[in-house]
Amino acid sequence: MQCRCYWLGEVPYQKAWALQRAVAARVAAGERPPTLLLLSHPPTFTFGRRGNPAHLLWGEEGARRRGIAVVWSDRGGDVTYHGPGQVVGYPILPLGQLQVTREGRLRLPQRDYVGYLRRLESVLIRVLAYFGIRGFRMEGLTGVWVRLPSGDPAKIAAIGVRVNAQGISQHGFALNVDTSAEHWSGIIGCGLRGYAIANLADFLQPPPPMQDVVTAVAEAFAEGFGCAGMPCVTAPDGII
Repeated sequence: MQCRCYWLGEVPYQKAWALQRAVAARVAAGERPPTLLLLSHPPTFTFGRRGNPAHLLWGEEGARRRGIAVVWSDRGGDVTYHGPGQVVGYPILPLGQLQVTREGRLRLPQRDYVGYLRRLESVLIRVLAYFGIRGFRMEGLTGVWVRLPSGDPAKIAAIGVRVNAQGISQHGFALNVDTSAEHWSGIIGCGLRGYAIANLADFLQPPPPMQDVVTAVAEAFAEGFGCAGMPCVTAPDGII
């Protein structure tokens, strides 16, 4: 299928969220093809629908004193960190026909929803392999993991998505390239106690340039989702 990919640079979280909704409406209306938005955010803690405020160890006021925004979003999952040194991907894709649950809600069939998460994980594992790093899945834990030199598992990429009422995906994934360890210490990432957070910089010094990672992500996504001829172009501010 034909897809589009845009590199947006650093975008405030709320602005990127609004952009996702606007693009999703156009994809649903057939006015634009499936679209992958790649970007980074200024320091931000985001909560998903299953977010637990206790997992923000600094509290909202403490986070803001440190210059970190706090946003409650409609994606899946718990709390995570977004910031410089991270490639964030928001695939805006039509995923299929929604079904009505017993509670009268619309949702994608579970097999299709889980399958979408697994495909995103495969894309990120392919990106890591491009840089000579072995990524893997952890049973029952969405995201992508690596092993530190100690042998302990550490999470290097988080995934949290939403499928809207038109069956269009929003939100997506975040791959750590060279993020702030201090900022990660302010949360229990994804609500998982006892697990470390990893970056590409833990394995590669110097870490790869962000644009190289962006290119690798775009290419892996195109391969994983069957997007023919999908270069990732730099978009002027707000113009896609």
